[in-house]
Amino acid sequence: MTSLRRYLPLLDWGRTYNRTAFSNDMIAAVIVTIMLIPQSLAYALLAGLPPEAGIYASIAPIILYAVFGTSRALAVGPVAVVSLLTASAIGQVAEQGTAGYAVAALTLAFLSGVFLVLMGVLRLGFLANFLSHPVIAGFITASGILIATSQLKHILGVSAHGHTLPEMLGSMLSNLAEINWITLVIGVLATAFLFWVRKGLKPLLRRMGASPLVADILTKAGPVAAVVATTLAVWGFGLAEQGVKIVGAVPQSLPPLTLPGFSPDLIGALLMPAILISVIGFVESVSVAQTLAAKKRQRIDPDQELIGLGAANLGAAFTGGYPVTGGFARSVVNFDAGAETPAAGAFTAVGLAIAAVALTPLVYFLPTATLAATIIVAVLSLVDLSILKKTWGYSRADFTAVAVTILLTLTMGVEVGVASGVAISVLLHLYKTSRPHVAEVGLVPGTQHFRNIHRHQVATNPRLLSLRVDESLYFANARFLEDLIQARVVEGSDIRDVVLIFSAVNAVDYSALESLEAINQRLGDLGVGFHLTEVKGPVMDRLKRSHFVDDLNGRVFLSQYDAWLHFLARPPEGSAEEPPLVR
Repeated sequence: MTSLRRYLPLLDWGRTYNRTAFSNDMIAAVIVTIMLIPQSLAYALLAGLPPEAGIYASIAPIILYAVFGTSRALAVGPVAVVSLLTASAIGQVAEQGTAGYAVAALTLAFLSGVFLVLMGVLRLGFLANFLSHPVIAGFITASGILIATSQLKHILGVSAHGHTLPEMLGSMLSNLAEINWITLVIGVLATAFLFWVRKGLKPLLRRMGASPLVADILTKAGPVAAVVATTLAVWGFGLAEQGVKIVGAVPQSLPPLTLPGFSPDLIGALLMPAILISVIGFVESVSVAQTLAAKKRQRIDPDQELIGLGAANLGAAFTGGYPVTGGFARSVVNFDAGAETPAAGAFTAVGLAIAAVALTPLVYFLPTATLAATIIVAVLSLVDLSILKKTWGYSRADFTAVAVTILLTLTMGVEVGVASGVAISVLLHLYKTSRPHVAEVGLVPGTQHFRNIHRHQVATNPRLLSLRVDESLYFANARFLEDLIQARVVEGSDIRDVVLIFSAVNAVDYSALESLEAINQRLGDLGVGFHLTEVKGPVMDRLKRSHFVDDLNGRVFLSQYDAWLHFLARPPEGSAEEPPLVR
């Protein structure tokens, strides 16, 4: 039963579900549904799909996540970055507006779902850690700029194409003569209104005496108000006949049963984009889920989250959707609205299903400029160029990773940008760990503590070289340690013993073991003792499986202070005097 609850968290929270939780979940569902109707339509537009695909991708996936996911507040569905990645990926294999394009979107969701479920079952969630936070921040910032730029064509009423910033700007500039001024007015007014709603409506309502709940609901309904107002304007004044592009007919039905494509060529073309979408989506979801769970002293299971998100994407693949993940904005709204369990998501799905059946005819005259405004306002909050300043002041390596990720994402596309960011993060990690910090330490007078001789006033023994290795030892840094010890012993002719402090060493791989054996051999040939101190249990267990400990020409001390006392008490060769201390 415990194992079943692990894979079906519904059995866990469902046992304690009560009327209070139901009431809170229903209120949260109403607020999130109001927010999601225009947002889902808009993100489908961003992905290059029919508007109904956004609604469909917000129904079955939410229900499946409620069954398999562990977060009590995460709201799953289409999000801006994944929609952009989807458009970029399937735009390379099919023409937008064709049946092949829709099938490619289903296939992408299917591959993403399979990959996520496999990662969850195999407990490979840790692989997402190779995407560092600065790289993710840089990628999301660049994606926000790309998304906002891609929607300017709908605000201007011009045709444009491209997946990179230079392509999109060049295409729009060359078609500026086509600007539809009515569309521009609608787009600018809708954008300005939505920015005001986000920043100024709630404080205004509170000053007018509205309760916090009412003010929150009305603020979240801001996009709906923009949709209603602009739709009525287009319908009432016949603006569609004057060139204003509208959503048009949207099927009035529940999500259909669909099948992804299983062509080897299609799967081969979409496999890498699916993996990238899966990893990016998982990292974003888990970050949001962990943040919200911590606020209520709850916990999530990252590996089970993989299964929950995988199930959601599989649901999207078979119900006319496209890749989905946990969205930051809607999850925060869900949390703030009082959602207590994933049932809030299921109730949201019911609300969206009702909208799909009953309300879709009402969006026939909805101008695409309004949807573009919704997207622009939503994604500009993702743009955080301050990450460049922060990383420049803290770590030039992280700044390089962020800057390159932003630059390549903007100029070469989202897939190249994120792949390059991951590669740079891994390479920088390998470079930094290949040159670990190794401190020569001495005794802090009056204590048993040892500190860096270049940072503190410490006592040292000229015949004893004590080195603290601040990194695990593996193939990439083993030779570095060999060279460092060799150079230090050669320049310090009085050195008779070398002690490696292993307090920060968590692992020693076979390449590093061979290096330690080589150091032991060379020091032995020079008549210099080689010793270890403060070796962790698991590391010592591993070393004892080899002949290294038996062949060590020195000793293994429990603590560095024990080693210090041992060598302090031992007189120098040819003398009965104690070795001098250097302070």
